[in-house]
Amino acid sequence: MDHEIDVPPFFICPVSLEIMKDPVTVSTGITYDRESIEKWLFSGKNMTCPVTKQPLSDDTGLTPNHTLRRLIQAWCTMNASHGIERIPTPKPPVTKTQISKLIRDASRSPHSLTRCLRELKSIASDSETNRRCMEASGAVEFLASIISTTSPQAEPNQDEALGILHNLHVSEASLKSLITFRNGGLIDSLTTVMQKGVYESRAYAVLLLNSMFQVADSSRLFNIRYELFVELVQILKDQISQQATYATLQTLIQLCPWGRNRHRAVKAGCVWELIELLLDCEERKMCEMTLVVLDMLCSCAEGRAELLRHGAGLAVVSKKILRVSTTANERAVRILLSVSKSSGTASVVQEMIQVGAMGKLCSVMQMESGSKTKEKAREILKLHALACKNSACMPGSLGSYLA
Repeated sequence: MDHEIDVPPFFICPVSLEIMKDPVTVSTGITYDRESIEKWLFSGKNMTCPVTKQPLSDDTGLTPNHTLRRLIQAWCTMNASHGIERIPTPKPPVTKTQISKLIRDASRSPHSLTRCLRELKSIASDSETNRRCMEASGAVEFLASIISTTSPQAEPNQDEALGILHNLHVSEASLKSLITFRNGGLIDSLTTVMQKGVYESRAYAVLLLNSMFQVADSSRLFNIRYELFVELVQILKDQISQQATYATLQTLIQLCPWGRNRHRAVKAGCVWELIELLLDCEERKMCEMTLVVLDMLCSCAEGRAELLRHGAGLAVVSKKILRVSTTANERAVRILLSVSKSSGTASVVQEMIQVGAMGKLCSVMQMESGSKTKEKAREILKLHALACKNSACMPGSLGSYLA
């Protein structure tokens, strides 16, 4: 906006401080731009008026302020010579009746279904109000039923439905209903999409699974099928996108507290791919999440064996100590402690010395007193004190660290 043009203050949204394009009034009488107030109400899950701080009812009742919108449009027209473009008249929000009719008509023919999905995609892209209306009108269950269809001819519609469902950003209640949809059949369908779908659909599938598992009861998570872990590992390997990688790591963090899931993740090759990911990882959050999963998997014998089987396993874990964050330090030292206590053969201890793990642990000992990570480092050094003292690679002050 040209700063020399005097914009009437009541044209400005009090939340975004930008000129309104679609002014709407909430129940407290304050007018906002629709996009800004929707972001405040739905994305931030705030249920108060930003200006008055008064609570708003569950039905937010965003009433279009047609008078103000016409004034803004007239002002834009009057200032067209200054390069101001006229704000177009916004589309009215969709109604439950319209959505319900679209869903009913979709069953008439394959062409009707394709047209329905195309219209739902367009409706969802217009506003957050439309997306919440779709959710309230049964669109979530409708889209889930399409994704769960097993016919090969349905795959194009499955991809479209999955994209729409992902972009709806549905509520926690809807996510919980998806977990139990057709007795858990949607999870199996999403696993199939991750196996056979295009890259974009595979990413949408793991993102949706991550959201579902975040709100799931633990009883739904402790015995996940092996096939899902195979596909999660494949997504880590393919590096579809950073967002998909984060979602995959978060999903593994949610699933791997349970022993059965850990064994299946290890069997699927998860430890190997986590090490490969760490080798090239410089981003703090991703390093932390990768080490969290690796720590979980190294709590079982199979996980430790896979870590030691990888030529760079001990080296990359040791390398991350004191180079990423406190969280990474804690997890990396925990991994080394698991290996030392349960798999600390003479050859493993020598490898730990050679790759610098023991030297890193000595550096950890110089950290603040009382640190749990420091105590774990001391425990490792005490376990293998003799081998460390006989190594030329260790500092001469090693004894002081063990006092």
